[in-house]
Amino acid sequence: MDDPQQPAVNAAFAPPPPLWKHFTRENRNKLEEIKKKATEGTNGESARDKKWSPAELRALDVPAELRCLVPPEIPTGEYSVFGELQTRSTILPSLKEQGIEQLYPEPAATQDKDASQSASNLNHAYYLLKISKSLLLNFLEFVGALSVSPEQFESKVNDLRNLFINAHHLLNLYRPHQARESLIMMMEEQLQRSKEEIEQMDKVKAEIETALEQIQAQAGKIGSADTPAEKDSSANRDTQQGLQDVRQVWDILDKEI
Repeated sequence: MDDPQQPAVNAAFAPPPPLWKHFTRENRNKLEEIKKKATEGTNGESARDKKWSPAELRALDVPAELRCLVPPEIPTGEYSVFGELQTRSTILPSLKEQGIEQLYPEPAATQDKDASQSASNLNHAYYLLKISKSLLLNFLEFVGALSVSPEQFESKVNDLRNLFINAHHLLNLYRPHQARESLIMMMEEQLQRSKEEIEQMDKVKAEIETALEQIQAQAGKIGSADTPAEKDSSANRDTQQGLQDVRQVWDILDKEI
């Protein structure tokens, strides 16, 4: 029999908040009407031309079902995402601030540098290697402790957990550098694609100019060789040749573009 006290399995991602149901065409039209009424008689400015700020929208007297359409205030401190508290600060909190033992020394901070810049004074690779070796050693000790006295596993599990947290924190210190290098790589790739496109366009331009010069040279030869009596008889031939030249130009464009 199934255990009635067994807790239900939670979803990996929380369902969307029910406020999305308020974003309907009808509610949006109601909000536009309220904005239009609030704009009437203010310097002759129409509701469509007025640029509403989030603070001005929040100051409007709107019904409860339209409150979801008004942008909320930007959080200033902590806020909750999927039940976890997040902060707007971009500074990575230290392990000591989180109450976790730090296994590597603090980087030498200076007065004219922030935390991310002073962290560059620390040899991350050296301490990551030391932590990796400590993880292997502690895992072997953990396996040995399980074979001798399994009840003493808790201390070794805490040691392994602390080592993993320190390694993860050291890797997070590389995030600003990673973001900067990723941006540089994206800009270099974009610049390289632009250069290749310009080279390709120059190549197509040269081929089209060559084809046009050939067409002009052939037209000049035909015009100088024909007499007035022969011009009428060669009209169809010139038309066919012109069509072939146009097809040649379009074939070059279809092949290159």
